[in-house]
Amino acid sequence: MNTKWLSSILVAIFSIAAIVCIILGNFNFAVLAMTIMFAMSNGFRAKSFKEQGYIKEAKWMKYMSIFFTIASIAVLIVIFTD
Repeated sequence: MNTKWLSSILVAIFSIAAIVCIILGNFNFAVLAMTIMFAMSNGFRAKSFKEQGYIKEAKWMKYMSIFFTIASIAVLIVIFTD
């Protein structure tokens, strides 16, 4: 499967999951879904930028992806310790 399609499908799934969690009132899981979505989209974007030759932008997106990955882990810890 094409990585562009895969990234789009994964981002859409986590976006829908976040909306459903907001509607159900489960805000912790909504924040978790959004941070995972941001981590994945920035990771795929970093890879795309690097392939296009935008090294500085790819580096920035990589660090944003790492930040949101750490944020996702922090949210997951908060959910399990709550």
